[in-house]
Amino acid sequence: MQLDKTSYYDLSIFNRDEEYSLFSRLDFTITAGGRDYLRQLYNKPLQDIKSIKQRQDALKYILQLENQWPSVITNGTVVVVENYMEAQIEPISNTEGLGLLIQAALHKTVYLPDYKHIKFAFTEMLNLLRGFKAFVQVFNGEDAPQVLKVPLDRAARLLNQPDFNAILQADADDKMHAANILRFDNYVRKRNRKVVQELIALYYQLDAYYAMAKAIKHHKLNFPEFLDTTTPVINAKQLYHIILDKPVAYDMGLHQDSNFMFLTGANMAGKTTFIRAVGIATFLAHLGMGVPAEKMELSFFHGIFSNIQVQDNIFKGESYFFNEVQRIKNTILQINNGKTWLVLIDEMFKGTNVEDARNCSIAVIKGLLKSSNCLFILSTHLYEVAEELKHEQKIQFKYFESTIIEEDLHFTYQLKDGIAKEKIGYLILRREKVLDLLEQIK
Repeated sequence: MQLDKTSYYDLSIFNRDEEYSLFSRLDFTITAGGRDYLRQLYNKPLQDIKSIKQRQDALKYILQLENQWPSVITNGTVVVVENYMEAQIEPISNTEGLGLLIQAALHKTVYLPDYKHIKFAFTEMLNLLRGFKAFVQVFNGEDAPQVLKVPLDRAARLLNQPDFNAILQADADDKMHAANILRFDNYVRKRNRKVVQELIALYYQLDAYYAMAKAIKHHKLNFPEFLDTTTPVINAKQLYHIILDKPVAYDMGLHQDSNFMFLTGANMAGKTTFIRAVGIATFLAHLGMGVPAEKMELSFFHGIFSNIQVQDNIFKGESYFFNEVQRIKNTILQINNGKTWLVLIDEMFKGTNVEDARNCSIAVIKGLLKSSNCLFILSTHLYEVAEELKHEQKIQFKYFESTIIEEDLHFTYQLKDGIAKEKIGYLILRREKVLDLLEQIK
């Protein structure tokens, strides 16, 4: 699946205000490197159903064995070991027997600060090795999904070498005395620095996958079902916007014969929230993640293309309307490649007068309806456009309900069949006393 930077921003997958981004909401990593790797995964949605199912299997596997996840490796473990690999303390010479014991005695007396640092850091080094030993024993069985088996097979090969075997055996035999700590310190920092660094990199991957599994459990997400079909489809039951604290859930469906949702409703009624909810769920599905819905089935999409938060550019001398037109142009160019796209358009052509916007909207919608390989959700404040389109069989008309009770606005945030009729802009002006203030101008 493909998204451009604008679509990532429109859907708040990444956001300048990180607190309100999807990534921040679902980030359960414990290490900085794990977080960076998770961000890479979010930047690269999967490219086919096979890869998606493989990642789903990996996350399900982690959730099944979650209570056996090695907690001995912590963020502190990784930070200490990384610093340990860069320590300027020179390892002792590679001696054995009596020579080693003498040097150990010297380090514990004359070079006591260096020894304390090595002993502390090596304790965390042991935790890293213990943790990976547990990963290999518990999570790398014959039934392990390929997504996990690749890094864990590599970890097993890295652990299965004489130096690390000797360290783990001494640890098991409770023989991690001063002489052995200094001897193994030499093994690690002089002979296996790159191996340790690779183990840390593998842990970042595991941290990222575990974070995805924890997000699924924490937010009670459900794995979607991908349909092996060449025609586009999305069916969702009780779908909601995961970034909101108190979201409203929707049932919705789009397919080839009814591939265009024409969405109306008052400002603040929930149109944009709904559009983003569909986009975010589709994006998460293509990461191999669970989705915020009771049930969801969909086809594979090659990309999501959104037109939600268009900006003007005063530095280039470009108007809001010009950039709206450019975004629509780019949308048409992008989806006209025979691939399957989910196209999300919110309040099209706000940057021009009503008559102009109406004509432009009708022309664009009728053109987009020619596509049979894409699904479209379009919201508009121009309810009159629906009159020109009501005979189009591929359009489903939906609206968000709002009611006026004693000059007060009430929103149900429920998605209903039909076209909204309410025009509440003037009411809001009056309710907010703007009209009264205008009367007071002298």
